[in-house]
Amino acid sequence: MTAPQAQGGEPIEARYIVDENGKRTDVILPLEEYERLIEALEDLEDARAADDARTAVVNGDDVSIPYEQAREDIARRQATSQ
Repeated sequence: MTAPQAQGGEPIEARYIVDENGKRTDVILPLEEYERLIEALEDLEDARAADDARTAVVNGDDVSIPYEQAREDIARRQATSQ
C-alpha cells in the first residue's frame, strides 16, 4: 500500500495502530499535519456554506439585504446587548 500524500504531493508521516488481526484501527499524525488537515476541512466547510447561500439566493429561498442595513442591524444588536 502506498503512503498517503499531502496536498503538495509529499508523503504524510502517518503511523497506524493495528488490532490483533493487523487491521488498521487508528492513525497517529504529526501535529502540524493534523492542523493542516483541520484547516483544509474548515475551508471546505466554508466553501460549501457559501455555495449553499448563493444557491438559496438564486432559488429565492433566501433574501439578501443592503450592506448599510446589515451594518445598522448589527450595530443595533450590539448596542442592546451591552
